[in-house]
Amino acid sequence: MNLQKWFGCAHWLPQYNREWLASDLVAAVVVTIMLIPQSLAYALLAGLPAEVGLYASMAPLLAYAVFGSSRAMAVGPVAVASLMSAAAAGQFAQGDVALFYQASVALAFMGGAVLILLGLLRAGFVANLLSHPVVGGFVSASALLIALGQLGSLLGVSAKGETFFETAVVLVSKITQIDWTTTAIGLSALLWLWAARKWGKGVLKSLGLKGLGLEIAFRAAPVVAIVISILAVTVLQASTVRTVGNIPTNLPGLFFPSLELASWVDLLVPAVLIALVGFVETVSVGHALAAKRKQRIDPNQELLGLGAANIASGVFGGYSVTGGFSRSVVNFDAGAQTPMAGVFTAGGILLATLFLTPLLTNLPHATLAATIIVAVLGLIDWHLPKMLWRYSRRDFFAYGLTVLVVLLAGVEAGIIAGVVFSILALLAGVSRPHLAIVGQVPGTEHFRNEKRHKVRLVDGVVSVRVDESLYFPNARWLEDVLLEIAAGKPGTRALVLQCNAINHIDASALESLEKIDENLGAMGISLYLSEVKGPVQDQLALSDWYKAIQSRIGLTHLDTLEMAQQALS
Repeated sequence: MNLQKWFGCAHWLPQYNREWLASDLVAAVVVTIMLIPQSLAYALLAGLPAEVGLYASMAPLLAYAVFGSSRAMAVGPVAVASLMSAAAAGQFAQGDVALFYQASVALAFMGGAVLILLGLLRAGFVANLLSHPVVGGFVSASALLIALGQLGSLLGVSAKGETFFETAVVLVSKITQIDWTTTAIGLSALLWLWAARKWGKGVLKSLGLKGLGLEIAFRAAPVVAIVISILAVTVLQASTVRTVGNIPTNLPGLFFPSLELASWVDLLVPAVLIALVGFVETVSVGHALAAKRKQRIDPNQELLGLGAANIASGVFGGYSVTGGFSRSVVNFDAGAQTPMAGVFTAGGILLATLFLTPLLTNLPHATLAATIIVAVLGLIDWHLPKMLWRYSRRDFFAYGLTVLVVLLAGVEAGIIAGVVFSILALLAGVSRPHLAIVGQVPGTEHFRNEKRHKVRLVDGVVSVRVDESLYFPNARWLEDVLLEIAAGKPGTRALVLQCNAINHIDASALESLEKIDENLGAMGISLYLSEVKGPVQDQLALSDWYKAIQSRIGLTHLDTLEMAQQALS
């Protein structure tokens, strides 16, 4: 049995050494400090008790360490997955708190199962189904949706809506109900976290901190906000401030949702979407970090690793997890060499769960809301829309549509709309590919578009290049355009189709080529093919038409032109 094919740890565990151990321990300390407040905050964002975030930050790290392929990936709760989980579970549970929790855990189970199935099928290519503009638009819109949703907690009011604009309307309607003590704590935490992110590292460096001390101090900014806000609530005895309350110190037992089969079916689509979005984010982060160390990740192995992490989360009462961008970058920058850093991080969170959670009773929701707002606004790529508008209008519209639908109709509808638009736009592009009449560049054997270059054309022969493989979406279009070109150039007696950009010809396109050959023949025009790639010619050789066209296929375009001219003379 090839262990490396199924177990990611088989690539690094046999070579594990003391140097790696020291680096992984240091990284674990830094990430643990960052992860504890994040886990609590993201659980609340997912509509779950704060301790569920801690449960979802332990077992998944262990499972990923066994099956994952990235050396620096840190899996756990993230903002976008938390929002998607909350939306799906909320729509399913309709206000039933116990059913909401069951659904949240079920989403993790099903998402994990789907990812493992795709991993066993070696289907890592599914990451390509979500284009960068769609993912960018989805993340940006989700970040705005999350930030607006957290403003209610920051101000001490309940402001929840199904969409961005519903939430905004509810928030405005309750503006007179603001709790000013909560607002003061929340805004103070927000300003502190923003300032710490913007100037913190520079200030710490000016104080002489560097290396591990610098990283720990910089990442401890949320911990400072938590400690000060807890002290403020305790000293002021602010009973109007909503806090997380008592957090259990015991570990969760094994858990499996007690849902009927019909309920599992209802949750399947959102579970698949959460899993795929998480997988795309994980693979993107994994590739970026691996490239910095001249390493590589295996998308198929990542499917297994992320799937196992989600199932592990569900088994211990957690919810959907994925590879987080911020924590993975922190893990990498702190020097993590292997996923053993995640194992040590899980141990740190375990100790925090057992011994530190009683100290968090008076932790205000407003402070956690500030933590989330600062984190998610950092996910927005403000330059992406401008770049897409300049570079590709089709991608810009995919981005814009995704953003708009997420804000108007919710996260699931937004990502589905973006994917559907991208696929339709791709099919539209394939159905009408770029086509050019080409001529010979004087003094060379190169042929270029007559509209872009000064080229020499041959009397009686038209050379056409199509820059796309030939499939059923563009087969009929090719018939129409080639016949139109031939009819529009009186005196044409041969048409040469340059095939150097054609990688595949399906059955529909083959039939169209036969019709083109037949119709051109009826017009007194001979069809020639040039620069047909070997695999494409092997495919054509299996058809009956090949016998008729074989003598009119040239190795180079220049050879084919000469062949056509000789036939005409």
